[in-house]
Amino acid sequence: MLDTIGVRTALGRGWPLLDDMERSLLLTRARDGDPAAFAELVSSSRGVVWAVCLRITGNTHDAEDALQDTLASAWKNMHRFRGNSSFSTWLFRIATNAALAVVRRRVPCEEERDGPADSRDIGDRVADANRVQDALMRLPESFRAALVLRTYGDFTYEDIAIHQRIPVQTVKSRISRARRMTENLLTT
Repeated sequence: MLDTIGVRTALGRGWPLLDDMERSLLLTRARDGDPAAFAELVSSSRGVVWAVCLRITGNTHDAEDALQDTLASAWKNMHRFRGNSSFSTWLFRIATNAALAVVRRRVPCEEERDGPADSRDIGDRVADANRVQDALMRLPESFRAALVLRTYGDFTYEDIAIHQRIPVQTVKSRISRARRMTENLLTT
């Protein structure tokens, strides 16, 4: 189903799918400084970008900072997008780097938990989510980023390899080791 600007909504995803011509036109317009075109490009990836920021930083406050940094950096550097990868891959790389930068500059303190602490209805789900988040935060950054991009960002191994500038086999190894480490952390 096409709307007035030629964007189709992906079934079950809730974000627009752009065909190659539409994407190319939007990229050209965004590079020329059109904020509406940039917003349209970013809107197709916003949910996954948010998930990447949230999983890497571990809390909504830092994820919001990382997301804002991601969008500001992407807009500022739109002229640097060469098209060697998809726009979403480029945006996810910026998001990962922004989230890791937020984590690095974080002042060490007792971590705050997101979500309702006293809600008994969803208490088990929140406890499980907190345990998984704690386990993710204990992984080395490169392992955590690879696992988050694969699990929550639906990246292929090849996309992650491009993103992290490492061979595909190293990506597979990092993800495998990250999964084993996470499993061990969750069972102890």
